[in-house]
Amino acid sequence: MDLLNALWLGTPAWTWLVFLSIVVILLAFDLGVLNKKDHVIGVKESLKLSSLYLAAGLLFGLWVWHELGSEKGLHFYTGFLIEKSLSLDNIFVISLIFATLAIPPLYQHRVLFWGIVGVIVTRGIMIGAGSALVQSYYWTLYLFGAFLVITGIRMFFVSTDSDDIRESKLLSWLKRHLRVTPELHGNHFLVRQPNPAGGKPLLWATPLFLALCMVELTDVVFAVDSVPAIFAITSDPFIVYTSNIFAVLGLRALYFALAAMVERFHYLKYSLAAVLVFIGSKIFLGDFVFGGKVPAELSLAVTGVLIGAGILYSLWRTRAAPPVANKG
Repeated sequence: MDLLNALWLGTPAWTWLVFLSIVVILLAFDLGVLNKKDHVIGVKESLKLSSLYLAAGLLFGLWVWHELGSEKGLHFYTGFLIEKSLSLDNIFVISLIFATLAIPPLYQHRVLFWGIVGVIVTRGIMIGAGSALVQSYYWTLYLFGAFLVITGIRMFFVSTDSDDIRESKLLSWLKRHLRVTPELHGNHFLVRQPNPAGGKPLLWATPLFLALCMVELTDVVFAVDSVPAIFAITSDPFIVYTSNIFAVLGLRALYFALAAMVERFHYLKYSLAAVLVFIGSKIFLGDFVFGGKVPAELSLAVTGVLIGAGILYSLWRTRAAPPVANKG
């Protein structure tokens, strides 16, 4: 109950209904119209679908600006930008998951779509818990800030390259605790197979379900960085949650266009590290230096410049790199 109270605190119920209605309509249009049948999504279609989600996120930000004020609008856009940027590494890991489990491009959108549904739930729980902590114990924001600064500094000096997914302890644990078929069964996540011991058929997970579990659990790991980063911008759970979800929606749609060129963003990690250090420091600067909050305009401007510089530098440094085929 405390989680729900924290999530709804200070925001009219109708604003949540507007947000949830938009998300439901987008997902229904995505699955029920654009992707009613399984098919391979090309770069062109991926860009179009991503543009739809991007436009929806930007327009929602304008609506927030109009209804809730310019400061909340700026906070939304800052959180939206940070989440999109931090999730680029997530795309690389997802491509490794698909390659390791031999998930063909035909079914990858199905995994990503239902993964979004899981993200909506898990991010809600994490943000609700974080908001409850901040509302009850303001000093937890300092812990978030210190965590972000330390994480950012580590990113400068420690390689963030993903380990081979086949050696993942998480994947090994799932295989030990689930009955997994050796092959795919079309677009089914679960299938019933005969029981070798007789009796009723047993329910088995397919590699597609294994991929879904890995994508969901990987998102939780990445959210440990991204959720505190947005809480460092604003403690308003409505802004934190909506900016998170709109960013994830658009990035999952863009997966098929970015998966083949994600290596070109290798140097972006340094600008993201700088963003984390800045955002984490902002909490301490606001309370102990500025004697109040760091202006929302400054937060958005610094974040945008750092991320933009990282993207441009990465594209310039890797301009001669050959494209990487989608391993799925």
